[in-house]
Amino acid sequence: MLEAFLVHVALAAGSFAAATLLPFSSEAMLLAALAAGRASPVSLVVTATVGNVAGAVFNWWLGQNLRQFQSYSWFPFSPASIETASQRFAAYGHWSLLLAWVPGIGDPLTVVAGLLRVPFRRFLLLVAAGKAARYAALAAITS
Repeated sequence: MLEAFLVHVALAAGSFAAATLLPFSSEAMLLAALAAGRASPVSLVVTATVGNVAGAVFNWWLGQNLRQFQSYSWFPFSPASIETASQRFAAYGHWSLLLAWVPGIGDPLTVVAGLLRVPFRRFLLLVAAGKAARYAALAAITS
């Protein structure tokens, strides 16, 4: 019982880290947990999804709060790059948040969503749906 709990804690923490800008693979952790067979696949998928969505919410929060620093010289985005991101985001729409799980683009996408003030409920629904589908598909393929 304790071992299954620890697997879930490690998977949640790793999934959270993987959703931030840190280089980490929640997919590898999920596959290892599934292969170990210490917990049900459904509980592992839910755990990975919750951890990864929590990391994406952290990115969204960072984006929301970074904007107040845009007048500082160290701010990582120029007004022109924010405008470009806004136009691209508008062109592809909020539906692009379903791709928040895609390596390389998903993490910055969640920060940009916060920076552009995407409503939280819409953000959460789309990001969670995309991430849950990815983990469920991965678990289904490996079983």
